[in-house]
Amino acid sequence: MPLGAIVNALAVIAGSTVGMLVRRSLPERFRAIIFQALGLATLVLGARMALEDGGDMLVVIFSLVVGGILGEVVKLDGRFAAFGESLKARIKVKNERFTEGLVTAFLIFCVGSMTFVGALNEGLTGDRTLIYSKSILDGFASIVLASAYGVGVLFSALPLFIFQAGLTLLAAQFQTLFPNVLIVQLTVVGGALLLGIGLSLLEIKKVKTVNLLPSLVVVTALTFLFLT
Repeated sequence: MPLGAIVNALAVIAGSTVGMLVRRSLPERFRAIIFQALGLATLVLGARMALEDGGDMLVVIFSLVVGGILGEVVKLDGRFAAFGESLKARIKVKNERFTEGLVTAFLIFCVGSMTFVGALNEGLTGDRTLIYSKSILDGFASIVLASAYGVGVLFSALPLFIFQAGLTLLAAQFQTLFPNVLIVQLTVVGGALLLGIGLSLLEIKKVKTVNLLPSLVVVTALTFLFLT
């Protein structure tokens, strides 16, 4: 039972609900400064992760390039957008930033080192301390995100749960698949993705971060081929 993933998803739902209540009375100028603060914070977090000690930069660069090409080939960004718009129509939400909030929140919640290490700790040892700590942080972060983006952040709890629960269950079944070097490489690539989100939030450069998601798969394959 991936209890940590369940708690994390519930924390995001609770935080998003509070954030949406705050959003109703929040003037536009405050939303603008929240986006700027989120952008700066995401850049700082991404930079810290990308500079993780022990990361092999050649593998990271190759993973991002190949992953980005794969994402462009399958038009991952467009597929995510279509899914978000379809979900938005199905639940009859008029929020223009629904899909952007869904994708941004999912990436922020899922590509950090606490996600990988916390989910794997639960699967390998049953220790949920880190994933519970992450749940508290994500709960507060979702308040801020939902106050800016709206209900899309709340719906990010579903892919967040699927991703974390999947990692936990994989770790429980295949314990030798997750050496420490893989966690480091995933953290560095995840940091690069967060840098892309930060640049987009600050409107410095629109980065198709979703199209770079396959780089997480590529870096996993390359790490097993060359670094283990």
